[in-house]
Amino acid sequence: MKTSYLLTTAAALLVGTTALAHNGSPRKPAKPAPSRTAAADPAGIKLTSGFQATVYADNLGKARHIAIEPTTGTVFVKLDRLKDGKGIVQLSDTNGDGQADQTSMFGTYPGTGAAIYNGYLYASADTAVFRYKLTNGRVLETTQPETIVTGLTLQRQHASKSLAVSPDGKLYVNFGAPSNACQEKDRTQGSKGQDPCPILENYGGIWVFDANKPRQRQADGKRYATGIRNAVALDWNTANNTLYALQHGRDMLATLYPGMYTNEQSAELPSEEFLMVKEGSDFGWPYCYNDQNQNKKVLAPEYGGDGKKQDRCAGKEKPIMAFPGHWAPNDLLFYTGNAFPARYKNGAFVCFHGSWNRAPLNQGGYFVAFIPFGKDGRPSGPYEVFAENFAGVAEQGQPGKNANAGKLELASPGDAKARPVGLAQGPDGSLFITDSVKGKVWRVTHTAKK
Repeated sequence: MKTSYLLTTAAALLVGTTALAHNGSPRKPAKPAPSRTAAADPAGIKLTSGFQATVYADNLGKARHIAIEPTTGTVFVKLDRLKDGKGIVQLSDTNGDGQADQTSMFGTYPGTGAAIYNGYLYASADTAVFRYKLTNGRVLETTQPETIVTGLTLQRQHASKSLAVSPDGKLYVNFGAPSNACQEKDRTQGSKGQDPCPILENYGGIWVFDANKPRQRQADGKRYATGIRNAVALDWNTANNTLYALQHGRDMLATLYPGMYTNEQSAELPSEEFLMVKEGSDFGWPYCYNDQNQNKKVLAPEYGGDGKKQDRCAGKEKPIMAFPGHWAPNDLLFYTGNAFPARYKNGAFVCFHGSWNRAPLNQGGYFVAFIPFGKDGRPSGPYEVFAENFAGVAEQGQPGKNANAGKLELASPGDAKARPVGLAQGPDGSLFITDSVKGKVWRVTHTAKK
């Protein structure tokens, strides 16, 4: 299944706001641990002390999610755009030097989702989910895909069908909302929100299917949770047998309601939400959004909100942790290996793809965070910056000494040299990270004594 402390202060200062604790109360920025300092890695990224990265593969294309066969270590990378007519890259390290030396491609569709379950590779297009039978941990050239979910509508926005599979064979699929805030006219100033929002009938939530049943349609599945605008990051936590997701919050508060929000407020709001997802959960979209500064869900302006009023949102489920707006959390991995120090076991890694709409503030995100978890299945401490400098233009500075450390002077994501997007755990407990700009794959290992 999918799956430092030093940079907590720098991370909290990154955009001038504080992440929330699992109990919903704001955490004060912690002092940086003096013995843990991030260092530049020969692979080009900065990692928490005691870790190093190597480039496992490069120039694969627009890489998204990644899955690794747990016995052979075969790596599968899903591409957001076809390369040479193919959408999945299969990689192997046959000589054990930590770099892929055998590459093949298959699948004729782009998309995002990738997972391994019960001897199959599951992979998604924007309109379907497929699976491939693995032979000795690999997809053979003659292997034909089996369609598991079919007939999904191609969406204009938030189309990616990210997925997770539970140990009991349930397939969870994100159905992102093809809308920003369910307005009568999407992303239009003054347009009211549709009430009730008809989009929630088929989108804006997570659906569950039978991972072993072919040719299911959406109506054959079940809406597992609702009120989620778009959750690209999904993972099943085996430590407490629960689904988790991270939601992309809505856009354009100041653009659509300039008299109610400043541009600075709109850059920070609403939260990117870390969600513990139970059957029947309702997280409030589009009627509500999470304000990490007020530590509450508030009524959206399209539905009569004023930035403070809760109204119907008082009863909506809150995130277990809240991040500043627009960082784009795109993958989640609960670490189950033993190669990293014990504090990482069953904790969560989150891949932030990076923002495009935080002006007039600097863009943010573009890093991998680690979040320690307690036995209650909730964060036991603040998030920590585990890996950064993917974009290649970060201001340098020591945590606690330079409040601008980690801020990015990006005009747009197109300026970034790399954008982290996918996470996977290798059979040896190493951590793999993908890049969506040119398709680099990093392999992160622990080098210091545990």
